Amino acid sequence: MPSDISLSRRLLEQFLVVAQEKHFGRAAERLGMSQPPLSQSIQRLERTVGARLLDRGPGGVRLTAAGEGFATDAQRLLDLQTAAVARARRVASGIRGEVRVGYVSLLSYLYLPAMLQAAAAHLPELRVHLQHDSSAGVVDQVRGGTLDLGFVRDPARLTGDLVSTVIATERIGAALPDGHRLAEADGIDLAQLADEDFVLPDPVALPALAEQVHVACREAGFTPRAVAVADDLSGLFSYVGAGLCVSLAPEGLRHLAFAGVRLVPLRGRSGHLDTAVHALHRPDADPAVIRLLAVARNAQLRTR
Repeated sequence: MPSDISLSRRLLEQFLVVAQEKHFGRAAERLGMSQPPLSQSIQRLERTVGARLLDRGPGGVRLTAAGEGFATDAQRLLDLQTAAVARARRVASGIRGEVRVGYVSLLSYLYLPAMLQAAAAHLPELRVHLQHDSSAGVVDQVRGGTLDLGFVRDPARLTGDLVSTVIATERIGAALPDGHRLAEADGIDLAQLADEDFVLPDPVALPALAEQVHVACREAGFTPRAVAVADDLSGLFSYVGAGLCVSLAPEGLRHLAFAGVRLVPLRGRSGHLDTAVHALHRPDADPAVIRLLAVARNAQLRTR
């Protein structure tokens, strides 16, 4: 393999377009260039890498096994390069540039609008790019540098390489179908659901909430009888709205319209009935990220 490896952004972008189009002619048209120089660029890339990345055929091209792996890594390199350039510009200015923000399902309805409104008012030259993912996905991308700031509910097993700040705390409530015997109650004891069928949060996708549900039910003297598992809160509410079972979910969601679902407060002082919204960033976060986080926290304080 050559020791002098030169992988320019343009070369990686050309390869990824060919990989996506699976045809040199279409890729060249998309890139605004002729086909021969594009073919030469890909050949130069293969010589640099020291492996065949594409199999050529009369109908087009396909990625080799090496090409599949290289395409994934090439996209990651481009994303990291973009993030690094944006971060350097923000460090220089403090308030200009872009911040990439990740979030988990349903937080967008409760917390992100207030943050975006406050950011537009106080940091008008800062552009915020939103990306939805699972809790684990948000944490991994913040850790890896492709996201600058992440908002998740009760992140499980965080390590010391990320800074976590609580921006809001909510109680867990009972999610009941319309027409349920307790749906109109002002508040109930969790033990009153001991004989109900439950849809439970998936312990992999929603580990913190899943643990809370089991511990809180155990404290109430029963083990929830699971008839379904959901890997996000919208799926959980779908089971409840269908009238198939009950569940537990953050009370803040009661302001949203979920067809066929009532969120009823749970009585009791158990700490396992509290759930927090965390903001995550790397310890070396630049000034723009810290400023956006401060704006987000202040926005939540004003809306409580």
